[in-house]
Amino acid sequence: MSDSVISVKGLIKKYGAISAVNGISFSVKQGEIYGLLGPNGAGKTTTLECLEGLRRIDGGNIIVAGCNPQKDKKKIRNIMGVQLQSSSLPDGILVSEAMALVCAWHETKYRSDLLECFGIEGMVKKKYHQLSTGQQRRLHLALALVCNPSVVVLDEPTAGLDVEGRAQLHNEIRKLKKQNVTMLLATHDMAEAEGLCDQISIVIKGTVAVTGTPFEVTAASKRDTRIAIRTGRNSLSSNCKIEGATFFKEKDCYSIWTCSDSALAIGALMQRVKEANDFVIDLRVERPSLEESFLELVSGGEMK
Repeated sequence: MSDSVISVKGLIKKYGAISAVNGISFSVKQGEIYGLLGPNGAGKTTTLECLEGLRRIDGGNIIVAGCNPQKDKKKIRNIMGVQLQSSSLPDGILVSEAMALVCAWHETKYRSDLLECFGIEGMVKKKYHQLSTGQQRRLHLALALVCNPSVVVLDEPTAGLDVEGRAQLHNEIRKLKKQNVTMLLATHDMAEAEGLCDQISIVIKGTVAVTGTPFEVTAASKRDTRIAIRTGRNSLSSNCKIEGATFFKEKDCYSIWTCSDSALAIGALMQRVKEANDFVIDLRVERPSLEESFLELVSGGEMK
């Protein structure tokens, strides 16, 4: 028996002659944060809308916590909490009214605890349009959790937030993970995906281009690793011949080298520093970032 809470197999969604989603497959285990990454128009939001039961699928199969969201729409709403990319409420609705409305829809008691959890309990008499973007996002997430869902879908949850707002929302997402909530996260923010997600799929033109942990995806990049090294006597220069390393540039007193085998390159650099009777002040190894790997795929480059 599969241990996947979310299972998507061969998903197809067409709009006329256009295939927005063309055979996407992935699975998410209990308590995982799974990221869907891709450029605009890649099919991420359409995939989520199919999974939420908001769009009729044209092929494939979706199961969420043992439920088919295409058929069991009433059941799925008590299994899944959703924060849509374009979540919005009427400008004039009070925070307390929004919470009461969603609680009534789920046939549950008023969740003042969620407002307190997200730091907006003091805003219950404020109208929606009076809230900051960050406060609105926290309200949307609170509303998505009214039914104590086992699965939460987050579509660009931190879009438009400042650094502090993103950090606060990320903390709330991590709290949900500690509670063993399964989350599916669609985002354009590579740092967000790298910091939060256990597994990711990069979607290009309606298909999955690569799947793995953020570490596995970056490790598969063809881009070289960079080694930045600062020494006391600046013995490393562009004229040095270092086995397994190629001089890249000098920056801020650092000599920067590229390599495909960092162990070989670091050993050769250390040997050169020792031979020059020099010493290392700082050494940094920078593997290709998730953003670089993403851009490599989007531009048509193939991963290893």
